[in-house]
Amino acid sequence: MTDRRAAAADEVPDTDRVLTVPNILSVLRLLGVPLFLWLILRQDDGWALVVLALSGVTDYLDGKIARHFHLVSRVGQLLDPIADRLYIVSTLLGLAVRDIIPWWIVVLLLAREALMALLMLALKRVGQIGLPVHLVGKGATLNLLYAFPVILLGQMPGAVGTWALPIGWAFAWWGIVLYWVAAALYAVQAAPLLRQARGSQA
Repeated sequence: MTDRRAAAADEVPDTDRVLTVPNILSVLRLLGVPLFLWLILRQDDGWALVVLALSGVTDYLDGKIARHFHLVSRVGQLLDPIADRLYIVSTLLGLAVRDIIPWWIVVLLLAREALMALLMLALKRVGQIGLPVHLVGKGATLNLLYAFPVILLGQMPGAVGTWALPIGWAFAWWGIVLYWVAAALYAVQAAPLLRQARGSQA
């Protein structure tokens, strides 16, 4: 996943069609979110990881197919980051409910999401659609996408769990730090745009 919600999409849409194979794959990813959360809460970690792996495969395929067959659409550009965020949030909530991760981590990440939502709203009000995608934001969300599933894998008994848990937490800490660094960078990018808009309205 990239930090696409905080920025305008890099690619210009190729089509206005809604019913395309990439968009269908994105919808299937979205439908998998409640199933994934239900499996986590049931402590059926093996099947939860299977659903998550399938989500990753469909995420890869929808982008690959869209670019190869020129089926990039605005709908797809919206659905992809929504699905990414929902998988992160559902994993966070499921792990917090099970006391695998502390609730303050959930609050920290959701607070960042709220901050970015307010920033995007302020930009929209002055006619700015988004911001250029930042490499730090991409790295942050990529780390978080791997972190919490690997932490979940770390709950498995035996050698797999023993190795997975510290790796998962390493991804998590890098992701959390980079997530907030990216938010600061986006705020720095947005500040002159907002000042310029206020100056033109004065």
